[in-house]
Amino acid sequence: MKFSVLKSSKKNKARLGLIETENGVVETPCLVPVATQASLKSLDFKRVEETKTQILIANTFHLHLKPGEALVQRSGGLHKFSGWNRPFMTDSGGFQVFSLGFGRDQNVGKILKNKKILSTSSTPKNVKIMEKGVFFKSPVDGKKLFLGPEESIKIQEMLGADIIFAFDECTSPLAEKEYVENSLERTHKWASACLGAKKTNQSLYGIVQGGRFKDLRKKSAKFISSLDFDGFGIGGEFGSNKKKMADMIRWVVKELPDEKPRHLLGIGYLEDILPVVKEGIDTFDCIVPTRFARHGIAFTSEGRLDLNKRLFLKDQKPLDKKCGCFVCKTHKRSYICHLFRAKEMAAASLATFHNLYYFNSYVEKIRNDIKTGRL
Repeated sequence: MKFSVLKSSKKNKARLGLIETENGVVETPCLVPVATQASLKSLDFKRVEETKTQILIANTFHLHLKPGEALVQRSGGLHKFSGWNRPFMTDSGGFQVFSLGFGRDQNVGKILKNKKILSTSSTPKNVKIMEKGVFFKSPVDGKKLFLGPEESIKIQEMLGADIIFAFDECTSPLAEKEYVENSLERTHKWASACLGAKKTNQSLYGIVQGGRFKDLRKKSAKFISSLDFDGFGIGGEFGSNKKKMADMIRWVVKELPDEKPRHLLGIGYLEDILPVVKEGIDTFDCIVPTRFARHGIAFTSEGRLDLNKRLFLKDQKPLDKKCGCFVCKTHKRSYICHLFRAKEMAAASLATFHNLYYFNSYVEKIRNDIKTGRL
């Protein structure tokens, strides 16, 4: 992988760049849609390319469960197995330490919303975090499975993505500082172990953690950037509100080298994109455009449309008259509303295509604004 910065904004930290991989070039800033099972639900990859999507991220933990990395490897790796011929990322499985642990126990996400802080002695019910890795209970069959830095790297190497991530613990926004400090020490040890375990020429990103604590975020950024990673992920929780999130990203980016790419893990609501780009983020992955689409929510220049609502049955306008996607050129809100209410599979497909096209067009405009100096 080769990363180059083509232009930096004079007004903020935004920058225009290129990530060159064996499977294609990615123009940054860039949204990375989440293809959990090496698939974007309801869309084939020909359609995905037409949404202006440049790169996808698949989920190591879930692909390990099914169909298994050995089968993917025998099929020629993720690209040949899936038919996606552009760049692929795989996460490390570290997010599942949170999502299947404290996230599930406390029903919390990466932004804290008025919840009681967990004590240092708290432990998740369904995962067991050890110094060498994590024991999980499989959500498929309930069997116990272990994932540590060496295991994560081996699985990701067999999957064959262009860009892979170091194994880490994504800490809960409910964790107090002492817990996060202990977790960070493990994550840093795991980062070094991942570098030692890597045997392929895939690009490996280290992940910065540290929770909502400025000193821990800066400490992690300094440590991870001192290691020989090809790029950096910024993970974990992001405080109690979106302003806090921007502050936390700023703390980290200040400590990272300019010559390597920065990826923000699991953040990408439409309103998040411009602020994180202004803080110097190059790529970011998020389930929002695809998950919301499957639930009948379309993003437009007029705001979100809930296409499950009966009122749209009489609406003869396109989803967004300013959008150039084939859905907006071909179909009316009334028809797509009908599909959702009739529970037709085509509903999710059309809404997913539109949302991805809309998000990617928004980021494309941001790239152009950086290029022309408007941003």
